[in-house]
Amino acid sequence: MSISSINPQKNSLDSANYSHFKDRTMDVPPSPKSTRYSSLADQVFGFLALLSVCFTLLVLFGILFSLVLGAWPAIDHFGLGFLTSTLWDPVKQEFGGLVMIYGTIATSIIALAVAVPVSFGIAIFLTELSPSWLKRPLGTAIELLAAIPSIVYGMWGLLVFSPLLATYIQLPLQKILKGVPLLGSLVSGPPVGIGILSAGIILAIMIIPFISSVMRDVFEVTPPLLKESAYGLGATTWEVISKVVLPYTKAGVVGGVMLGLGRALGETMAVTFVIGNINQLSSMSLFSAANSITSVLASEFAEASEGLHKASLIYLGLVLFFITFVVLSLSKVMLAQLRKSEGTKS
Repeated sequence: MSISSINPQKNSLDSANYSHFKDRTMDVPPSPKSTRYSSLADQVFGFLALLSVCFTLLVLFGILFSLVLGAWPAIDHFGLGFLTSTLWDPVKQEFGGLVMIYGTIATSIIALAVAVPVSFGIAIFLTELSPSWLKRPLGTAIELLAAIPSIVYGMWGLLVFSPLLATYIQLPLQKILKGVPLLGSLVSGPPVGIGILSAGIILAIMIIPFISSVMRDVFEVTPPLLKESAYGLGATTWEVISKVVLPYTKAGVVGGVMLGLGRALGETMAVTFVIGNINQLSSMSLFSAANSITSVLASEFAEASEGLHKASLIYLGLVLFFITFVVLSLSKVMLAQLRKSEGTKS
């Protein structure tokens, strides 16, 4: 005889109590009130998110429309010839934007050429080589460069950096490269230290904190297991960086470089101080004075007369908007290609 058959009534009562407890604890339906509130909160949140996106797009198209409307007299009068003309004469009402476009692109390229290797070295040192006690204070000091106002960079560049550039860089290069057909023309001009090269270097100093911060953040997200495995197989530090860290973080690195390029294209006051503000494309020297879109807007917009002069300045603003849009589009295409190549390899 089994133990369970001694008291069948007790067994049936225990089974009934367990079923009742299970129904009370495990099958409790959710409260209709809490479900209603949760659904309403999700709808409100989704509406606010959609409203934010629509507001941003509305502001973007509003800026574009206002630029086109303000620049239309110059667009109608000069057409696309405005982009290839070097003449800028407010008295004769003849305007061309090639000098400013060249100055903007040249200074931005110089800034990237200087800032990207330096930022790469900073990010590698802080993430892979720096001792722990130095990493935080050094990183904070570099990030503080981003907090310095641009006008301070411009004043420092005009009063301190430009004389040093002329005395210790331009004059020695002119003596060394004198008579060399192409290289000699790149360093020609009066040794005043104001020009495209000076503006490009100042821009490089300004964008280094942004690029290096992004690079450092993306380098730190590399899984330690990948780096430790490479070190375990006998890889050197450079091999780990070039074959593990960079392939894993190349999309973020490209994003950081494009962020710095956008900052360089839109910088105004620092460039205005050191570029020279001369609307002439007289030589291809890196030390020759020039002009940029942002500097001419800062210098002339407040005093520009109504008509073609102000419309031409707004036309330059529209060109800068287009250049920034092209740069952003190219960065998106590049990032898409990188992700596609990563998917193909995997």
